[in-house]
Amino acid sequence: MGKTIAVANQKGGVGKTTTSINLSAALAAKNKNVLVIDTDPQGNTTSGFGVDKNNLDNTIYELFLGECSIQECIIKNVIDKVSLIPSNVNLAATEIELIGVDKKEFILRNEVDWVKDQYDYIIIDCPPSLNMLTINSMTTADSVLVPIQCEYYALEGLSQLIHTVNLVKERLNPDLEMEGIVFTMYDSRTNLSMQVVENVKSHLNQTIYNTLIPRNIRLAEAPSYGLPINMYDPKSAGAEAYMMLAEEIIKK
Repeated sequence: MGKTIAVANQKGGVGKTTTSINLSAALAAKNKNVLVIDTDPQGNTTSGFGVDKNNLDNTIYELFLGECSIQECIIKNVIDKVSLIPSNVNLAATEIELIGVDKKEFILRNEVDWVKDQYDYIIIDCPPSLNMLTINSMTTADSVLVPIQCEYYALEGLSQLIHTVNLVKERLNPDLEMEGIVFTMYDSRTNLSMQVVENVKSHLNQTIYNTLIPRNIRLAEAPSYGLPINMYDPKSAGAEAYMMLAEEIIKK
């Protein structure tokens, strides 16, 4: 039975999508079968795997509305051993469309249950807000991985996210755990990055991964080629970091 990890942080620009794409690809490179679910209406994870998000008949939006089955909206092998449930801007309307729908917090979980056994890992890229899509992701997930940017406001909003995780655990998904925190955009040349890491470690009683994801130009370039970093530039610091993170997650 696979493990489902939601990659979440309601702050934008912290590396959620970068982490979802590259962690999935690194797990696949370690011979794991991975399903990536894009629950962000921006659809950046979808295009990051080279899929044209604007020309799709079945996306997670149709899945939420019950217009297609989960099998119908999975794009198999976007890269070797990675399949994808895509997203696009239509998903932004989901919140309104689901008003009054019974048990709407569990739609995604009920669908994923059909295919869960086919994958070693399911990685869910959450939108940068605490809305119905994020709640669905958290009721589906076994754990929540939180990317944090190494910057001054890193801790802001984190307590709110942990509070949300605890609420979901209490009311909707008693099995939900904090997978841990991964630092992104780490710049070893600045004192600030090191201070942020120390600050978070001293304030939070959470698992913090040893792998630090560096600020890396190749990492920023890869999505425009529709490739994960380990295919775009396997020798880059970014590629090596995500391989190390995958290793840590597998060991855990």
